[in-house]
Amino acid sequence: MKRLPVHWLLLAPALLFVAAMALFPLGYSLILSFREWKLARRNTPGDFVGWSNYWNLLTDDPEFLESVQVTTVFITADVLLTLAIALGGALLLHRSGRLNSLARTMLILPFVMSPALIGISFRFFLNAEYGVVHHLIGLLLPSLKDTVWLASPALSMAAIVASDVWHWAPYMTLVMLGGLASIPQETQEAARIDGASSWAVFRDITWPQLLPVVSVILVLKTVFALKAFDTIYTLTNGGPGNATKTLAYFVYEQGFSYYNMGYAAAAAYLLTAALLVLAGFYLRLIFAKGR
Repeated sequence: MKRLPVHWLLLAPALLFVAAMALFPLGYSLILSFREWKLARRNTPGDFVGWSNYWNLLTDDPEFLESVQVTTVFITADVLLTLAIALGGALLLHRSGRLNSLARTMLILPFVMSPALIGISFRFFLNAEYGVVHHLIGLLLPSLKDTVWLASPALSMAAIVASDVWHWAPYMTLVMLGGLASIPQETQEAARIDGASSWAVFRDITWPQLLPVVSVILVLKTVFALKAFDTIYTLTNGGPGNATKTLAYFVYEQGFSYYNMGYAAAAAYLLTAALLVLAGFYLRLIFAKGR
């Protein structure tokens, strides 16, 4: 009898854990997405409905389509602002110095905070009665003094974008700093000796060599923004109305507010499909960079 290799025995606990915590829920939810199940009415999944849940989501659910639009706006603003701030911060902190070293160390602090805590904090900061940020904005821009931030659709979206950018921009700045450190200094020094301006050095030398890192940041941040939930739940709760109800929040609401489990599973798999496409694109970038 052939003995099982030792490495498979050592890997068995980890493989069992992955199967129990990832593969089984994924498989079960996929099956569930093809069934009708109102948890408020029955404790077990109902009849098999085929592609009906997916078809209804894509063709007959304006709330789902609206959540896709909200998600698109949120991702676009969130990713572009994060990238711009990360690039600007990295260019400022790329120089050596004690102050810059201290700033780099402090950059990790916003990232290690819980997204739920960030949402609660921003909710207090923007409170119309005692919010510190609300008061400061009122002093700087008197026209916004009496504005109730979380009661306005546009300002609520701005609030969740600002909170997510505050959370992720410092970390992406560190990633960008790593990219800048990998660029050979000789090429930049040679361009300066030839009389190139700082803008010309950045445009023609730094930026082209930084593009692979920028591409990775864009894909990663898009993935993180697509599945953002904690901050939205604690800051705006998807409101006012449906103004900040992203696709991830829509899935949560269908499953845990309306108890429409099959429908929620189908929506979750549409979200998963988008994440898989982005993950595949990210892996292609990584492998292309490694060649």
